[in-house]
This record gives sequence, structure tokens and C-alpha cells, in this order.
Amino acid sequence: MLNAMLLVGTAGVGIWLWQAQALDVAVFAMAVPLAWQITTAAGWVSWEVAGIFENIGVVQEGMESIAVPHRMADLPLAQPLVVAAGEIRFERLGFAYDAGRPVLRDIDLLIRPGERIGLIGRSGAGKSTLAHLLLRFFDPVSGRILIDGQDIALATQESVRASIGMVTQDTSLLHRSIAANIRYGRPEASDAQVEAAARKAQAFEFIQGLRDWQGREGLHAHVGERGVKLSGGQRQRIAIARVILKDAPILILDEATSALDSEVELAIQEQLLGLMDGKTVIAIAHRLSTIARLDRLIVLDEGRIVETGTHVQLLALGGHYSALWAHQSGGFLPDVLPQSPRAATLCLDGEMCDA
Repeated sequence: MLNAMLLVGTAGVGIWLWQAQALDVAVFAMAVPLAWQITTAAGWVSWEVAGIFENIGVVQEGMESIAVPHRMADLPLAQPLVVAAGEIRFERLGFAYDAGRPVLRDIDLLIRPGERIGLIGRSGAGKSTLAHLLLRFFDPVSGRILIDGQDIALATQESVRASIGMVTQDTSLLHRSIAANIRYGRPEASDAQVEAAARKAQAFEFIQGLRDWQGREGLHAHVGERGVKLSGGQRQRIAIARVILKDAPILILDEATSALDSEVELAIQEQLLGLMDGKTVIAIAHRLSTIARLDRLIVLDEGRIVETGTHVQLLALGGHYSALWAHQSGGFLPDVLPQSPRAATLCLDGEMCDA
């Protein structure tokens, strides 16, 4: 509106002055285009200023969001966690996301150094929550978690997470090079160490064939936002290479192969079995065939441990695990599991005893 008024006003005043013989035609002819340029520049300036203020608002909202203090804070005298053996102990652990709705209840569990266990249960049983508590994404409502006899609530979060490697169903990749994504858990690693980890994960062959739109190749090729340029199996191999490079004494596998087809899953399972050597492992899976070979299986239901034992022992028990195995073999899972006639526990001497 103001720009139009400026143009009309300039033209009107120019015509009036020309009629009064106070303005030359040449000057009038120059004044109108000049006014047009002024209005164009003014419109551009106002558009840019409006955009700046809009972006300031967006940035301010973003800063307010990230400036909110994290509810998980280290204690003033927190010490770095030192992990030598990798023993994990959950003592009378309880947790709830919302008050009055417990997710985990009285979890007592000892995982010996180098032991490979599988967590089993229907959705909402508390499997992933147990892993998140071990990583100190949350602190338990009751009880405590010990790693090599050290209460992780008294340790720094950074040192706890540095001691744990994790492979999840949805591998998170950054829009950076393959090397940067593998190096994520250990930024000081050399290029030779990154390449060695990729080879152990059987990822180096496909990495060599990668080329991005800017011509970067191999380990230097960028993978796109969240790794969209890679297949699911390729992303999982990158995640495995990342964990191999990190070489943490404790390993968590949370539905690491559930999103893959059978052929790719079989190949990655073999890599994961090799990755488990010498580490304390917690594997979470709905597909029981992926964890049946582990040292011990823990069955959770409604936030409690209801059965523990090997695959053979739990099948013989005829309880929750046996029902899950039978239903998966038949192609479906029940929403509600049958009650176990009795709970089974694997005692420290390796024999099965009543809970």
C-alpha cells in the first residue's frame, strides 16, 4: 500500500509541477523509475526484516527447548565408573514413568562377567526399560544397579555409557561420512582402526562401492540424513562396526535384527555372535529364535521376572516361554500370556531350582 502511494504521489506531483512549468519532462521521466526502484528496494528490505524476526523467534524457541536442564544430573561427588570384569547386578529394582503405574517391580538379577542373557516378554513387559536404566537414561524409583560392585547412580553418566555398547533396531546415523559414523563412539580412533572395525563387521566391501553426489567415495562418502542412502542391513553393519570400534565390556542388543529380512538377519546374527565374545551381553528380542542360543533367558511379564533358565529348561517348564515359543512357531503371539505353573530360576551352580 505504501509503495503504491509513493508511486502515485510521485507521478501526481510530477504532473502538477510539469503543468506549472516548474519541472522539466526529462526530470519527470527520471523521477518515476527512481520511485519504482525505491519501492522495490523497500519491499525487499521489509521482507528480509520480517524473515529475520521470524527466524529470531524460531531460534529463541529452540534455545529455550535445549536450555531446559536435563533431569538426569550427576551427583556433585560422582566418580568415573571403572569396569574390569563386567558383572551387572540389579537389586530390588523398581521403576515407573508415571506415578502409580510401575513398569518394573522388585527386579533381582545377577549377570555374571561374560554371560550372555536374553530378555523376553510381550510389549510393555519392561525389557527396553531395564536397558535404559542400565544406561542411566533414567534413575530407578527404588533399588539400585551395580556394575562390578559400583552403584551407577554414584558414577558419572559419561563413564557409564562409555562402558556400554548398544545396537538397536533403528540405527541412528548422522549425515556425515561413513568413517565419522563408525568413529562416533570413539572419536580419537585412527583411520586404520575404523577400517579394521568395518572389515570385522563385514561392511568394508559395500563401503568401498559407495560414492556420494559430491564424488566422495568409500569411508569418506556421506550417508544422507539418518543414513537414508543405505539399506537396513548396511546401516546395521555400520552400527556393528561402531560397537566393535568402541570395544566396551558390556553390550546391549535391543531388537538388533527385527527389521531385517531373513537372509540379511542370518548374516548379521553371525557377526553379532562374534561381537559377543568376552563381553557381558543383554539381548532383547521378540523373535525367540534370535536369542535361543544364549547362556540364559530371562522372561519378564508385567514388570516382574517370572522365569529364568536356558532354552531347553524353559521349554521343559511349560510356562510363559514355552507358550511364546509354541505360538511363534505357529505364526502368532498372544496378547495375554498364560500363567506359569511355577517359576524357574537358574541357580549359581547352574542347576534349575524353584524360586
